[in-house]
Amino acid sequence: MKAVGFTQSLPIEDQNSLFDFETEKPIMKDRDILVRIKAISVNPVDYKVRQSAAKDAELEEPKIIGWDASGIVEEVGPKTSLFKKGDEVYYSGDIGRPGCYAEFQAVDERIVGLKPKTLNWDEAAALPLTTLTAWESIFDRLRIRENDGENKNILIIGGAGGVGSISIQLLKSMTKLKVIATASREVTRNWCEKMGADDIVNHDDLLDNMGNYKSVDYILNYADTSGTWKQMAELIAPQGGICCVVNTTEDVDLNLLKKKSVSFHWELMFTRSMYQTRDMIAQHEILNRVKKMVEENSIKSTINRKFEGLSADTLKKVHRLQESGKSVGKNVILF
Repeated sequence: MKAVGFTQSLPIEDQNSLFDFETEKPIMKDRDILVRIKAISVNPVDYKVRQSAAKDAELEEPKIIGWDASGIVEEVGPKTSLFKKGDEVYYSGDIGRPGCYAEFQAVDERIVGLKPKTLNWDEAAALPLTTLTAWESIFDRLRIRENDGENKNILIIGGAGGVGSISIQLLKSMTKLKVIATASREVTRNWCEKMGADDIVNHDDLLDNMGNYKSVDYILNYADTSGTWKQMAELIAPQGGICCVVNTTEDVDLNLLKKKSVSFHWELMFTRSMYQTRDMIAQHEILNRVKKMVEENSIKSTINRKFEGLSADTLKKVHRLQESGKSVGKNVILF
């Protein structure tokens, strides 16, 4: 099969940062399905892994990355029960296994959902990783309950990114929380408004730009954990909750949260598949729940830009865009 990979962690401008190659179809495990990929989307985790996985030594075999795809089930493993050949699916995958920059991918059925019928391949490929991250941040980590949150609010730092975009929609569709999103440019402010945010504030000098919001009950930080730590500690309400997805780049002082009895959470949507947790099938259930929400028009795809073709050249373009920090919504590649 055709695939795109790398053997060295090189700047994206380097000719060999990503390259085309041919390889065998993936070997399936008992609970795997083999998917013929129709579209993928690119996330920050893609370039972060590309920049770090082969930093110290060149890999013997090309590494295939990518964790967002839609496609058709080609084969099913002997112990599968959730899908059959021909099913149209969407999923993120397992960071410990070969990714979706390829014609085929083997993935555990417990982290796969049926593709929303109302979306085409590229629209569907924009959703899985960010949807799972957003859902787990809101409902699993912060333990916000559906239809709850009246007279409370939540601040999303990084509202126009992929995870922020779907978080706004989930919160507006499933809770009564007032949603405040951060954005600094006109294009990102407009995007947050399109996603349904109740209010938009500039994250530059965040404390000064919060206006009448003296405190917030919850914070979802999808952008800069270290750089906003002190601001978050000041803004969060007593007994509030903070959830972050971006690694700290320097030490942060957890003691700043103690007097207010604030809870702090990390979210990594790969945890369930990495550790084969007992509730791993929850991601299958989340994706199927969101499928219904999409079909009922309460959630829309966060696709913003579309590219075409499984090739190193195409993926380099999208990696450059992701690395620029100017990406809005999701960037999708239709095969």
